[in-house]
Amino acid sequence: MTPVEQLRESMRKDRQWSFMYSMLDLDLDVSQGVILYLEDVSVSFDGFKAINNLNFYVNAGELRCVIGPNGAGKTTMMDIITGKTRPDTGSAYFGRTIDLLRLSEPEIAALGVGRKFQKPTVFESHSVFENLELAMAGDKRVFPTLFARLGGEQRDRIHEVLGIIGLQEQTHREAGALSHGQKQWLEIGMLLMQDPHLLLVDEPVAGMTHQEMDRTAELLLSLEGKHSVVVVEHDMDFVRSIAKRVTVLHQGAVLAEGSMDEVQNDPRVVEVYLGE
Repeated sequence: MTPVEQLRESMRKDRQWSFMYSMLDLDLDVSQGVILYLEDVSVSFDGFKAINNLNFYVNAGELRCVIGPNGAGKTTMMDIITGKTRPDTGSAYFGRTIDLLRLSEPEIAALGVGRKFQKPTVFESHSVFENLELAMAGDKRVFPTLFARLGGEQRDRIHEVLGIIGLQEQTHREAGALSHGQKQWLEIGMLLMQDPHLLLVDEPVAGMTHQEMDRTAELLLSLEGKHSVVVVEHDMDFVRSIAKRVTVLHQGAVLAEGSMDEVQNDPRVVEVYLGE
């Protein structure tokens, strides 16, 4: 392309470049009832196809469980949704119009996609209240953060989230002194402080006691309808306790999808996963 052609291309009125892609112009459209669209997505690492023509959809307000053997592509799928990994082919949309593949990780997070990793990440030397305060949505530049003062509405929101995650009695306790399960709940609370539309939760009950697992099930079920939640989990008893719809991944694609009863009785699922 000649310099003149390059200039003409850059001045096209119908083209919107990434630096012009204002976050303020991105409105989440779930008018069709779907908040997440992954279509014909594939990605390879050193010749290994981690995701293979994946089609995956999540409805607004839905609590979806995703299961599958190790190497099925669960983590890579979440990496694609959050912008950590770019697919080789396919599309990823947040609502009908927001192209996730054009956005960076921070931009995707700012739009309302929250991710919780398996190992809880909290500020251990700060109190539970301070952790939620630090996670609150708002201007995170240095000076606004240093000189910010909590208003009544913000305090009310923190106490509301403390109630949701069940840590009211731990408000002033250092996060490092919490049990493993409590740290997991605190991190979910920190994501809730961002008012996310979509939450991606990776193996939330790994290492928990049975009592903590029951409380985690109650917590995730309480979010259904208010947020869209995708839970990746290996513990089948826990999945049965919360799942209305389950997606089974295998070799980077959807092997089966349906209720827990439907997928656990699918011979293909039994062979590759549940029968292991």
